[in-house]
Amino acid sequence: MKFALAFLLCSSIAETCLPPHVYHLEFDTEYECMVAGYEESLNKIIEIGPEDVNTHSMYIKFGCYPVVTEQET
Repeated sequence: MKFALAFLLCSSIAETCLPPHVYHLEFDTEYECMVAGYEESLNKIIEIGPEDVNTHSMYIKFGCYPVVTEQET
């Protein structure tokens, strides 16, 4: 089974999240997916920068979800 990684970029001030963004790779294990989720979340927060993160109280939520293929249905 493969796993897909999906992110939500959220603001606690606006009390909302942007639509989900699905990461471009699939992972062989849930562990690999979770590690990538933490790494990519950190990279995105650094890319956004402290000014926007602090001003908008931004945070990232992510999850790893099984990918259902036609063979499994």
